[in-house]
Amino acid sequence: MPAQRPLRLDARRNRDALVTAAREVFAERGLDAPLKEIAARAGVAIGTLYNRFPARDDLIAAAVEDRIEAGGRIAEAALAVDDPWDSFVYLVEKICELQAHDRLLNELALRAAPSPEIAAQRDRGHAVMREIITRAQDAGVLRADWALEDIAFITWSHTRVVEQTAGIAPEAWRRNLALILDGLRAEAAHPLPVPPISADQLNHSLLADPDRD
Repeated sequence: MPAQRPLRLDARRNRDALVTAAREVFAERGLDAPLKEIAARAGVAIGTLYNRFPARDDLIAAAVEDRIEAGGRIAEAALAVDDPWDSFVYLVEKICELQAHDRLLNELALRAAPSPEIAAQRDRGHAVMREIITRAQDAGVLRADWALEDIAFITWSHTRVVEQTAGIAPEAWRRNLALILDGLRAEAAHPLPVPPISADQLNHSLLADPDRD
């Protein structure tokens, strides 16, 4: 296929302004914020926004790309930690730390990937995370019945804790996470009442509203 032609200078400037505005507005009002507000903050017409980003998810994907890349770097850094338990704790703690200061990531954790590229980046990150989890379980330090899909329970609950405490105790999430991590130690394990949710179930729960503009 032919190489994609570079954007003209003015088109590149408009795109960058829209992505910057989207990050600001999404951080302030969530991923369902009015697109007209984003266009206005970027100083362009709404038609320009739709020309560059035909669907809301296209704009979301551009706005969160750097966050997904940061998550991938965290996974790689965690894998480089020699101690299996410390590696697992580093992974979970740093992901939660990233979420604690970023509403975009908080909301992204509750919805489907906005583009195939973001989904592919997530998959690569999940492969590294699975390696970290398996290593900790093989070492006998992480409960053997814990699955990668269970990390959604941590990120979902973490998102709500951050929302409720950000204005009164912005570091309270660390206490909640410490309690969770203690429960994941192999020596603390008791039989779980139901199996983990499957990857298909998880993806289904995160499907975006098809009617969203």
